[in-house]
Amino acid sequence: MTTPRNARTAAPAVGAAEPSAKPVERGIPEATVARLPVYLRALTGLSDTGVDTCSSEELAAAAGVNSAKLRKDLSYLGSYGTRGVGYDVEYLRYQIAREIGVTQDWPVVIVGIGNLGHALANYSGFSSRGFRIVALLDADPRRQGEDVGGLGIRPFEEIERLVEEHHVAIGVIATPAVAAQHVCDRLVAAGVTSILNFAPAVLTVPHGVDVRKVDLSIELQILAYHEQRKALADPGSDAVPDALPSGLAPLAADGVVSR
Repeated sequence: MTTPRNARTAAPAVGAAEPSAKPVERGIPEATVARLPVYLRALTGLSDTGVDTCSSEELAAAAGVNSAKLRKDLSYLGSYGTRGVGYDVEYLRYQIAREIGVTQDWPVVIVGIGNLGHALANYSGFSSRGFRIVALLDADPRRQGEDVGGLGIRPFEEIERLVEEHHVAIGVIATPAVAAQHVCDRLVAAGVTSILNFAPAVLTVPHGVDVRKVDLSIELQILAYHEQRKALADPGSDAVPDALPSGLAPLAADGVVSR
C-alpha cells in the first residue's frame, strides 16, 4: 500500500551529484532501457503526491505495465525493494535517474525551428528532466535572431562552434525530410553522438552514434489502423470506410481477407 512521506532523511534528490558513483555495465536489454523513463515518470508522480513507499503492483499500475515485467526490469538495476514494505519512492527514483543519466544536465541543440522546433524549444518539461536547450539553429535567414524560449535562433552554419562551445552530445532534428541527412552529418561531424530525429526520414549514422526516431504521422496511422479494425468489427458503425483504395480488400473481424 502506498504510504505518505514521513519525516526522515531523504535520498539524494534528482539532479544531485554523487561524485563517488561510477557507471556499471550491466547489459540491460534495450526494451528495459526504454521503460526506465516511464518508471521514473511514475515515481515522480507518486513523489509529487506525497507517497513515500509503494508496492510493485502500485508502481506497475502507475507506469502502465504488469508487475512481473516491472520487477524483472528493476532486477537489472539491483535490489531496491523490501519484502512486505515495497519500494522507497524517493530512493528508487534517484537510482533510476542516475542509471539513465539524468542526475546531470545534458546540453541539447535543436536544428530546424519551424512549427515543431518552435514547440520543442518552448517546452518547459525538458529542464526538469535533465535536459538544457543551449542552442537553436535554422538555415532560414528570416528566422535568425528571433527569440524562442529565451534563446535567439542562430544560423545553421554555426553548428560546429556551438556544439564545441556548449559540449553538446545530443542533437534534435526537426527539419523537413530532405534536409535531415545533411543536418545529421553535420551534427555527427561536430561531435554529437546522440540524435533525436523528428524528420520523416531514415538517417544513416556511423557506429557509435545513437538515433531515436519520432514520427508523429506513423503513430497516427497506427491509431487509424486500430480504429478501422474496431469499425470493421461493428458493421453498423459510421466509421466503416465507404471504399478502400483500389486493389485493397477489407479485413474481416477474424483477420481473414474478404474477397
